[in-house]
Amino acid sequence: MGEVFAGRYELIDPIGRGGVGAVWRAWDHRRRRYVAAKVLQQSDAHTLLRFVREQALRIDHPHVLAPASWAADDDKVLFTMDLVSGGSLAHVIGDYGPLPARFVCTLLDQLLSGLAAVHAEGVVHRDIKPANILMEATGTGRPHLRLSDFGISMRKGEPRLTETNYVVGTPGYFAPEQMLGAEPDFTADLFAVGLVGLYLLEGRKPDSQALIEHFARHGTPGAPQGIPEPLWQVLAGLLQPDPQARFRTATGARKALSAAVEALPDAGQGEEPVEIFDQIGPLPAGFGPAGPQRDQQTGAAPEQPAAQPPAASRTGSFHLAPPPQQTAPQQPSPQRTVPPAPVLPEPAPVPAHAPSDPTAPVRYEQPQTRAYTAQQQHAPVAPAPAPAVRTRPGPPPKVAVPVLIVALLCFAVGIWALTQA
Repeated sequence: MGEVFAGRYELIDPIGRGGVGAVWRAWDHRRRRYVAAKVLQQSDAHTLLRFVREQALRIDHPHVLAPASWAADDDKVLFTMDLVSGGSLAHVIGDYGPLPARFVCTLLDQLLSGLAAVHAEGVVHRDIKPANILMEATGTGRPHLRLSDFGISMRKGEPRLTETNYVVGTPGYFAPEQMLGAEPDFTADLFAVGLVGLYLLEGRKPDSQALIEHFARHGTPGAPQGIPEPLWQVLAGLLQPDPQARFRTATGARKALSAAVEALPDAGQGEEPVEIFDQIGPLPAGFGPAGPQRDQQTGAAPEQPAAQPPAASRTGSFHLAPPPQQTAPQQPSPQRTVPPAPVLPEPAPVPAHAPSDPTAPVRYEQPQTRAYTAQQQHAPVAPAPAPAVRTRPGPPPKVAVPVLIVALLCFAVGIWALTQA
């Protein structure tokens, strides 16, 4: 079985790699479901601060894949997200090449919807590209994408973690103002969305530099071959080199896209449907759809003993229950006439030797199994302090110490970043 991280997340197999860590398929033992776990590989202060920024992002939107929880264990830290199994847009283009215009409009509409939620939180993504746009494995049904990887995202107004003239992101998806060292802005994300749209329609990475130069010298060109004019006008509004001439918000671009879809021709009869496959693959040996198989084999066993004690006696024994204390002289049963009532006073002086007389429990207001411990008169004293011992333990030092160290380190780096701004 895999390594259990922080007593909760069982790492199963690697499914991807990001800029600061590897992504694993993991089993969450607390919530009983599979998740994607991003494990930080480096531990320097700069990378750790980016990691803290990313895990702190909480955006609940159907088209955004943001961190859900995090954990620390010794010198390692991770955060988890929903497990998305359909691969990225790069996988889709690798399987099909250029995609139909209406299919692309559906994807762009979902991307702009998720981006609008991100921008509403004051966050600039700064790394929108096909590899960071993941797909649910929906088969031939309606596609469902998730915008992911907020490793270099930042809120507007936060101190930058890089020098002013240092550009972060993926070459080929930079906006022109990013190359000039401008402060990150929402319009730079929208420029990247336009490049992603061209990538989906043409089936190859666009030459952003040549596109920028053509726009700057000759203005907005005509629609490339194979791209409907209404859709091209939306993409051109996203790809303007001047940020002031570009769409200002994702919501505005989404409205224009909705109007363009109405003007698109209907899909052809022989158009091949696009199927989004499961790109992760089957679970390794020892794991099933409901989790680790060892839990399935032994998980029911602990529950059965919990249900059995009510059916047994209070002491847990399974012998016959002690006879009633006041029914001995009233029961006319022939088996009970052998030890008549006058015999009872005789064993009264030796209650401590009850094991020699099977009827001895009749003399005591205790369960029948009490006779086996009657030789030790101090036994009743032991249960008294038991309730005081039951205290709720705190987190083990193995988890608490690294979390405190990470928090102090992040605080120190944050102060350093503010002083360098």
